[in-house]
Amino acid sequence: MKKLFLLVIFFGIISSCEDVIDVELNDAPPRLVVDANLNLWENGVSQASVRLTTTAPFFNNEVPFITDATVTVTDENGTIYPFTYSENGFYIANLTPQLDIEYTLSIIYKDETYTATETLYTVSPLEFVEQRDDGGFTGEDIELKAFFTDPANEKNFYFFEGLSEKGDALDVYNDEFFDGNTIFGYYLVEDLAPGDEVQFNLYGVSEAYYNFMFILLQQTSDQGGGPFETQPATVRGNIINETNPSNFPLGYFRVSEVSTLNYTVQ
Repeated sequence: MKKLFLLVIFFGIISSCEDVIDVELNDAPPRLVVDANLNLWENGVSQASVRLTTTAPFFNNEVPFITDATVTVTDENGTIYPFTYSENGFYIANLTPQLDIEYTLSIIYKDETYTATETLYTVSPLEFVEQRDDGGFTGEDIELKAFFTDPANEKNFYFFEGLSEKGDALDVYNDEFFDGNTIFGYYLVEDLAPGDEVQFNLYGVSEAYYNFMFILLQQTSDQGGGPFETQPATVRGNIINETNPSNFPLGYFRVSEVSTLNYTVQ
């Protein structure tokens, strides 16, 4: 009877610990989030897009798109390229970036002006893909390596994407330890199978962008998310608020030459 009595007390204590506790989270004013890219592909095709959103409360699953901003890019010769709103926060323009030309992004939103300046960074072409069928920790996964050759005696930085319906892989590279050599971008995702299509993109980027993405990718790999999800710490990009510096935005304005290689898994 004593044992039964003690068990009743024990389960009573456990059940009393199941009360719901409401945690009050501090809500910060929303900040502008900018994903701005001027891309020039090797075949001469260009893409100019700026995506504008704002930060949101932690438990808000909807992305707050900005649809009423004024977005332009001005080159160093004074030519102004207006961007037109499309959908889902995207603004687009007809702009083909050129080498050795400086471009300045301007965003006017809620009577505040945000700016950033960048130049076009060239890239080495992707050359070929190597496939292994015994990769990964289990030795049973398909792994892909997309190779390119880094120019010798130049300081280069790269942003790498491997994209498919099975998942994406992102990385950044600094040629400090492979200057002038052939190197590869690595792609390994779960359930990759023969017949799957993978697109590899290699971007030439600045050292500042390399550092920006390196920190973001480190944080998201620790948290298991993506680089454009909520971050555990604020990572500042190259965009400043000219009107109110304390209300700084998040994100980056990048201008890159891009090499693309499509591969069908064997």
